[in-house]
Amino acid sequence: MAKRTFPLSKVYSLLEPGPVVMVTTAHKGRANIMTMSWHTMMDFEPPIVGCVISNRDYTFSILRQTKECVINIPTVELAAKVVGCGNTSGRDVDKFKVFQLTPAAASLVKAPLIDECYANLECKVVDARMAAKYNFFILEVQKAWIAPSTKRRRTIHHLGKGMFMVAGRMIKLPSKMK
Repeated sequence: MAKRTFPLSKVYSLLEPGPVVMVTTAHKGRANIMTMSWHTMMDFEPPIVGCVISNRDYTFSILRQTKECVINIPTVELAAKVVGCGNTSGRDVDKFKVFQLTPAAASLVKAPLIDECYANLECKVVDARMAAKYNFFILEVQKAWIAPSTKRRRTIHHLGKGMFMVAGRMIKLPSKMK
Protein backbone atom coordinates (compact mmCIF):
# COMPACT_ATOMS: atom_id res chain seq x y z
CA MET A 1 0.00 0.00 0.00
CA ALA A 2 1.55 3.29 -1.10
CA LYS A 3 1.59 6.03 1.52
CA ARG A 4 2.32 9.75 1.62
CA THR A 5 3.22 12.05 4.48
CA PHE A 6 0.36 13.44 6.52
CA PRO A 7 0.34 16.92 8.12
CA LEU A 8 1.08 16.79 11.84
CA SER A 9 -1.59 19.46 12.40
CA LYS A 10 -4.23 16.95 11.25
CA VAL A 11 -3.13 13.89 13.27
CA TYR A 12 -6.00 14.42 15.72
CA SER A 13 -8.48 13.66 12.92
CA LEU A 14 -7.02 10.14 12.72
CA LEU A 15 -7.09 9.46 16.45
CA GLU A 16 -10.27 11.20 17.55
CA PRO A 17 -11.97 8.30 19.31
CA GLY A 18 -14.89 9.66 21.24
CA PRO A 19 -18.08 11.51 20.51
CA VAL A 20 -18.34 15.27 20.58
CA VAL A 21 -19.73 16.18 24.01
CA MET A 22 -21.14 19.27 25.66
CA VAL A 23 -19.51 20.22 28.96
CA THR A 24 -21.63 22.23 31.35
CA THR A 25 -20.31 24.25 34.26
CA ALA A 26 -21.89 26.69 36.70
CA HIS A 27 -20.43 29.53 38.72
CA LYS A 28 -22.16 32.23 40.74
CA GLY A 29 -25.59 31.12 39.55
CA ARG A 30 -24.68 31.21 35.86
CA ALA A 31 -24.50 28.04 33.77
CA ASN A 32 -22.39 27.59 30.65
CA ILE A 33 -22.06 25.03 27.85
CA MET A 34 -18.85 24.21 25.96
CA THR A 35 -18.53 21.82 23.04
CA MET A 36 -15.58 19.46 23.43
CA SER A 37 -14.12 16.60 21.42
CA TRP A 38 -10.71 16.12 23.02
CA HIS A 39 -11.29 13.60 25.77
CA THR A 40 -10.28 10.06 26.63
CA MET A 41 -11.22 7.29 29.04
CA MET A 42 -8.37 6.68 31.48
CA ASP A 43 -9.81 4.12 33.89
CA PHE A 44 -13.00 2.09 34.35
CA GLU A 45 -13.94 1.88 38.05
CA PRO A 46 -14.28 4.54 39.07
CA PRO A 47 -14.62 6.00 35.57
CA ILE A 48 -11.80 8.49 34.99
CA VAL A 49 -11.88 10.81 31.97
CA GLY A 50 -9.07 13.04 30.78
CA CYS A 51 -9.98 16.11 28.74
CA VAL A 52 -8.38 19.11 27.11
CA ILE A 53 -10.05 22.48 27.64
CA SER A 54 -8.19 25.45 26.23
CA ASN A 55 -7.13 28.13 28.69
CA ARG A 56 -8.73 30.61 26.25
CA ASP A 57 -12.16 29.05 26.84
CA TYR A 58 -14.57 30.52 29.37
CA THR A 59 -15.08 27.00 30.78
CA PHE A 60 -11.38 26.66 31.67
CA SER A 61 -11.49 29.25 34.47
CA ILE A 62 -14.87 28.04 35.74
CA LEU A 63 -13.64 24.44 35.91
CA ARG A 64 -10.45 25.48 37.72
CA GLN A 65 -12.51 27.39 40.29
CA THR A 66 -15.44 25.01 40.85
CA LYS A 67 -13.67 21.70 40.13
CA GLU A 68 -16.87 20.16 38.77
CA CYS A 69 -18.80 19.80 35.52
CA VAL A 70 -21.19 17.60 33.58
CA ILE A 71 -20.21 15.83 30.37
CA ASN A 72 -23.39 15.67 28.27
CA ILE A 73 -23.45 13.29 25.33
CA PRO A 74 -25.66 14.40 22.41
CA THR A 75 -26.86 12.44 19.40
CA VAL A 76 -26.75 13.60 15.78
CA GLU A 77 -30.18 15.22 16.13
CA LEU A 78 -28.52 17.96 18.22
CA ALA A 79 -25.60 18.48 15.81
CA ALA A 80 -26.51 22.05 14.80
CA LYS A 81 -26.86 23.10 18.45
CA VAL A 82 -23.61 21.34 19.37
CA VAL A 83 -21.72 23.24 16.65
CA GLY A 84 -23.51 26.48 17.56
CA CYS A 85 -22.42 26.15 21.19
CA GLY A 86 -18.89 25.48 19.99
CA ASN A 87 -18.87 28.61 17.84
CA THR A 88 -19.99 31.02 20.58
CA SER A 89 -18.59 32.04 23.96
CA GLY A 90 -20.46 31.75 27.22
CA ARG A 91 -18.78 35.00 28.23
CA ASP A 92 -21.11 36.75 25.79
CA VAL A 93 -24.32 34.70 25.66
CA ASP A 94 -26.51 32.35 27.65
CA LYS A 95 -26.16 29.25 25.47
CA PHE A 96 -29.08 27.48 27.14
CA LYS A 97 -31.39 30.31 25.99
CA VAL A 98 -29.81 30.96 22.59
CA PHE A 99 -29.78 27.29 21.57
CA GLN A 100 -33.03 26.39 23.35
CA LEU A 101 -31.52 23.67 25.53
CA THR A 102 -33.03 22.62 28.83
CA PRO A 103 -30.92 22.70 32.00
CA ALA A 104 -31.82 19.97 34.51
CA ALA A 105 -30.56 19.73 38.07
CA ALA A 106 -27.69 17.35 38.68
CA SER A 107 -27.61 15.38 41.92
CA LEU A 108 -23.95 15.74 42.98
CA VAL A 109 -22.61 18.84 41.21
CA LYS A 110 -23.88 22.39 40.68
CA ALA A 111 -23.44 22.27 36.91
CA PRO A 112 -26.68 21.35 35.09
CA LEU A 113 -27.41 18.36 32.90
CA ILE A 114 -28.57 19.11 29.35
CA ASP A 115 -31.93 17.37 29.25
CA GLU A 116 -31.89 16.85 25.46
CA CYS A 117 -28.67 14.80 25.62
CA TYR A 118 -29.16 11.04 25.87
CA ALA A 119 -26.47 10.63 28.56
CA ASN A 120 -24.98 12.86 31.25
CA LEU A 121 -21.93 12.31 33.45
CA GLU A 122 -21.58 14.32 36.65
CA CYS A 123 -17.85 14.84 37.20
CA LYS A 124 -15.39 16.27 39.69
CA VAL A 125 -11.84 17.32 38.89
CA VAL A 126 -9.48 14.92 40.64
CA ASP A 127 -6.24 16.22 39.10
CA ALA A 128 -5.53 19.60 37.51
CA ARG A 129 -1.74 19.49 37.73
CA MET A 130 -1.43 19.37 33.93
CA ALA A 131 -3.96 22.15 33.31
CA ALA A 132 -1.43 24.98 33.44
CA LYS A 133 0.96 23.42 30.93
CA TYR A 134 -1.28 21.21 28.75
CA ASN A 135 -4.87 22.41 29.48
CA PHE A 136 -5.49 18.80 30.60
CA PHE A 137 -7.96 18.00 33.38
CA ILE A 138 -8.59 14.59 34.92
CA LEU A 139 -12.20 14.04 35.93
CA GLU A 140 -13.86 11.32 37.97
CA VAL A 141 -17.41 10.48 36.98
CA GLN A 142 -19.49 10.62 40.16
CA LYS A 143 -22.91 9.77 38.70
CA ALA A 144 -24.09 8.73 35.24
CA TRP A 145 -27.51 9.18 33.66
CA ILE A 146 -28.91 7.66 30.46
CA ALA A 147 -32.21 7.94 28.61
CA PRO A 148 -33.36 4.35 28.13
CA SER A 149 -35.62 5.48 25.28
CA THR A 150 -32.58 6.25 23.09
CA LYS A 151 -32.01 3.00 21.24
CA ARG A 152 -29.75 4.18 18.41
CA ARG A 153 -26.95 6.25 19.89
CA ARG A 154 -25.88 8.04 16.71
CA THR A 155 -23.14 10.28 18.13
CA ILE A 156 -21.06 12.75 16.15
CA HIS A 157 -17.27 12.68 15.94
CA HIS A 158 -15.22 15.73 14.98
CA LEU A 159 -12.73 15.34 12.14
CA GLY A 160 -11.69 19.00 11.88
CA LYS A 161 -12.65 22.07 9.84
CA GLY A 162 -16.39 21.55 10.19
CA MET A 163 -16.31 17.88 9.19
CA PHE A 164 -18.00 15.26 11.37
CA MET A 165 -18.53 11.52 11.19
CA VAL A 166 -21.75 10.01 12.50
CA ALA A 167 -21.47 6.75 14.40
CA GLY A 168 -23.85 4.27 12.94
CA ARG A 169 -23.79 0.55 12.34
CA MET A 170 -22.66 -1.68 15.20
CA ILE A 171 -20.99 -5.06 14.91
CA LYS A 172 -20.36 -7.65 17.61
CA LEU A 173 -17.15 -9.66 17.72
CA PRO A 174 -15.89 -12.21 20.26
CA SER A 175 -14.39 -10.50 23.31
CA LYS A 176 -13.07 -11.57 26.69
CA MET A 177 -14.14 -8.22 28.19
CA LYS A 178 -17.41 -8.29 30.08
